Amino acid sequence: MSDTDSLSPIEDAMNRDGYARLPGAELLDQLGISHTNWDAFARSWDDLGPDLYMADGGRYRRRRHATFRCTSGAFVRQPHQPHYQSRDYNVLNGDVQRWFDPVEDATVAMPAMQAILTWCADSFDPGRKGDWHVELHQFRIEAKPGENGRPTPEGMHRDGVDRVMVMLVERRNVREGVTRIGAPDGTPLGEFTLVQPGDTMLIDDHRILHGVTEIHPLDPAHPAWRDALVVTFVAN
Repeated sequence: MSDTDSLSPIEDAMNRDGYARLPGAELLDQLGISHTNWDAFARSWDDLGPDLYMADGGRYRRRRHATFRCTSGAFVRQPHQPHYQSRDYNVLNGDVQRWFDPVEDATVAMPAMQAILTWCADSFDPGRKGDWHVELHQFRIEAKPGENGRPTPEGMHRDGVDRVMVMLVERRNVREGVTRIGAPDGTPLGEFTLVQPGDTMLIDDHRILHGVTEIHPLDPAHPAWRDALVVTFVAN
């Protein structure tokens, strides 16, 4: 048996392509997340504070943020701290310490969140031998008449970490929001849309650029948004 024969499908895709995609229904079933648990988890996105750091002047993004240390697969929440990215990775909002409202303890304790974090650790550190700095972001991108929502206003980018998980939580009354991926030199590698709750992408941040196109309301008379969970891992 070759080394690749013993790899999980996720490990194989990450090694081969630098990213992996998973359909939401299959993943949520795999993680044992019930409809009741998922609904409670998704509704925690209804209480996110505004992102006041948008250098483009936009007020279309809401978020909460939390940091953890993950050692041998065990997560320990760290004191609340700012989110920081170099302008090398975020040309719009980089080189600024950005303080966001913390993710609620009750949200972290939800069965769905605990299952997702454990799965991230298993996917990014299969042997559970690593020591990682983990950041968790709840994002809501809103689309309004006169102001389209921009999930990645910095454009195609890397996050400046080792591994990234992006999970769609909900699309409400929106169109577009196409995920695009590319090589570090900018060569396009593909595009697809996360549509169903739980649709997920795992990324090797050293090998893959990613971005999401603007979202627009289907019916401008009603609220429109795209909710996503982003979890990043950096080796300590």
